[in-house]
Amino acid sequence: MIKKHVVPDVTGLIHHPYVPPAGFAAPQPGVFKASTVYFPSVAAMRQFEWKDKSAYTYGLHGTPTTYTLEERLCALEGGQQCLLVPSGLAALATVALALLQTGDEVLIPDNAYGPNKALAEGELRRYGITHQYYDPMNPDDLSARLNARTRLVWLEAPGSVSMEFPDLPELVRRCKAQGVLCALDNTWGAGLAFPPFDLLRDGRLGVDISAHALTKYPSGGGDVLMGSIVTCDAALHLKIKLCHMRLGLGVGANDVEAVLRSLPSVALRYAAHDQSARRLAVWWQTQAACSQVLHPALAGAPGHAHWQQLCGQHTDLAAGLFSVILHARYSLAQVDAFCDGLRLFKIGYSWGGPVSLVMPYALQSMRKQNIGHLSSGTLVRFSIGLESAEELRADLEQSAALHLQTC
Repeated sequence: MIKKHVVPDVTGLIHHPYVPPAGFAAPQPGVFKASTVYFPSVAAMRQFEWKDKSAYTYGLHGTPTTYTLEERLCALEGGQQCLLVPSGLAALATVALALLQTGDEVLIPDNAYGPNKALAEGELRRYGITHQYYDPMNPDDLSARLNARTRLVWLEAPGSVSMEFPDLPELVRRCKAQGVLCALDNTWGAGLAFPPFDLLRDGRLGVDISAHALTKYPSGGGDVLMGSIVTCDAALHLKIKLCHMRLGLGVGANDVEAVLRSLPSVALRYAAHDQSARRLAVWWQTQAACSQVLHPALAGAPGHAHWQQLCGQHTDLAAGLFSVILHARYSLAQVDAFCDGLRLFKIGYSWGGPVSLVMPYALQSMRKQNIGHLSSGTLVRFSIGLESAEELRADLEQSAALHLQTC
């Protein structure tokens, strides 16, 4: 006897009519995943607009989940519009590609995030876009380099690795006076140390664009890659947004969920990183092995007065990142052995996560201009996590005792 094969109602499974009741509320927003988005009618499809977030048209153009994170990031940084991109570097690249064309020039601080400089030296140069590096600690040097072809100036506070804190308001003034857009890599400030769009706190002066590696403090877990681009000018935002659309940039819903979950605690975590970092930076100042501590909140550090004016008098925040320069008497092998000998600090790039990180740098190869304000020796950067500061200090002590003995 041949058994009759029963075909399940697959169509019924796919088109099941059940719709959950509305009104569900919980601490975390829902996670919406979609490429295809349904339209109620052809007429609606033709009328729906994604550019102003008034409707949904395709997953790449936004979902309730991405819109929610974008609006919260606007609140964090004091902006009006936000775009999400796959990484902090993608944020820098998207801004450049949206605003620059053949024959234009971009100015970049000499102590900027290395991959931003590599982008200028690679892709932008191939596209016929020139660049210059300026001394961020000398506003006159910026003014001298601004010219008729300058379309964008990048700012960074503090500088990457060497941690110099520039006179950010004055640099912005110089750009505004020449009608040149200025974009800030605001990953260190995170929207907490100072307000990028209201530097003087009176509504008179701010950057045009804030690019932020959400990979760092907003994520906080060392497990998400994402970036954001925040603006206050609707026309500028639309120009970047159209480029963002044409490049096909999108972020995963689960990554957005992770950042949304971490964001409510970002201020608490930022302050905790900051407090531990300052304690350890001050400790390093007492160590014979150290010739210079680079932390903008410490008196005597390059740009400390500028940090004090922008942050110290208001938020007194300075993130969890600092560098030390170990005396030139130590060989590179000794410095490497010191880093290898740390037990709690892990060797790795990035920062802002719960685990403390260490990384030695060959600073001379990273700078085009004079670094005479820095001591000679090998620079080591520390990203302080959420471990006990006392245990981190003990870890530094034990490895220094083994590998950084006085020669």
